[in-house]
Amino acid sequence: MLRLFWELGRGHRLRPWRSPYLCWRIETYWGIPAATLDFRSFWRFVWQRRRDLLRYARWATRMRRLSRA
Repeated sequence: MLRLFWELGRGHRLRPWRSPYLCWRIETYWGIPAATLDFRSFWRFVWQRRRDLLRYARWATRMRRLSRA
């Protein structure tokens, strides 16, 4: 799972709230405007949605393993 998060934050690993991909995912699936994401709102979102994010990470990891098999 950590590998997935590492790859999703590519180019913005120390500032994930600036990642266009992560902002797009948050805006698309949870309706939070990407333009309003900053350090505080990003980490509040991650904490509030941690179960959903872990479920997504497990799913994505499983799909990646299946595609390689």
